[in-house]
Amino acid sequence: MRTLLITGGCGFIGSNLVRYCLKQGYRVINLDKLTYAGNLASVRDVENNPSYNFVHGDIADTDLLRKILAKEQPSGILNLAAESHVDRSIDAPDDFIQTNIMGTYRLLKATLEYWENLDHPAKETFRFLHVSTDEVFGSLDPEGYFTETTPYNPRSPYSASKASSDHLVRAFFHTYGLPTLITNCSNNYGPYQFPEKLIPLMIISAFNGKPLPVYGDGSNIRDWLYVEDHCEALVEVFEKGRPGETYNIGGHNEKTNLEVVQALCDLLDDLRPKGYNASYRDQIIFVTDRPGHDRRYAINAEKIQRELGWKPKESFETGLEKTVKWYLDNQWWVKEVTQGKYNLERLGLGNRREGTGK
Repeated sequence: MRTLLITGGCGFIGSNLVRYCLKQGYRVINLDKLTYAGNLASVRDVENNPSYNFVHGDIADTDLLRKILAKEQPSGILNLAAESHVDRSIDAPDDFIQTNIMGTYRLLKATLEYWENLDHPAKETFRFLHVSTDEVFGSLDPEGYFTETTPYNPRSPYSASKASSDHLVRAFFHTYGLPTLITNCSNNYGPYQFPEKLIPLMIISAFNGKPLPVYGDGSNIRDWLYVEDHCEALVEVFEKGRPGETYNIGGHNEKTNLEVVQALCDLLDDLRPKGYNASYRDQIIFVTDRPGHDRRYAINAEKIQRELGWKPKESFETGLEKTVKWYLDNQWWVKEVTQGKYNLERLGLGNRREGTGK
């Protein structure tokens, strides 16, 4: 049984990845700092699994990393620990710089020390997979797609911090030979996503009778990837990818934000009707756009399909229906992860600055 260290395994993608890897027969060590978006409730169903172990800690804690690596002897690391919400990075970027840049650097440094002391067979098969985002590439015109060679052009503190971490990972491969891999994914959605993100925020607000705020005119476009498809792709890259390579992971589902919200409303109209001649669409409102809002993201995922044989299983329609049903059926989780942490308020107004205390 191979052991994986998954960082950020109590977050949205991380918790789904923990679950997926356990099903694939891996032993999983989950290192998570348990910030606002990471919650033990997201891994409650596996906490008693004998192949699973949780460690509360920070990837920026070098001493802790060394202890975990020495004790657990993982055959690979999948790094998902990150501050990940653009709106929060606009209001308070410090945490993004600390975790996404300094945390990744310290994790790489501790991993390099560990890797250099492995015996030859273990050294040859070890992999460090860094999970990143398509937002590092900036904004697209109405035509074209992000590829693995698209120049970086980050537009927010979040995407800039992720771009920095990507460059550090590449530097450790080229300079020290550490067998690293990078993935850049499109917008994920699915179970266990913290309710500040578009899809869960709209679902929860809709059935609580709250307004459904759409930025600008709702025409910003994103490519949507169901989280379980993403987890399958990550394991494919970890197991079969070539060290030093980058793989784009996309869902082939370009939608405007308004189309996404309208589709959610239509699903809720079917699954939890409001009443005669009433629709959840009536709750949609348009609000001032956030600063630096990129117009369009779209992933070209031909490389991972060509080289590793992966492509998404879920369409946007099937994945969205699964997602809506999960949130309707798991209100306990929503209440537990939002208590005292997030009240569905709008973020990303750019009205917090360092030293203001606001």
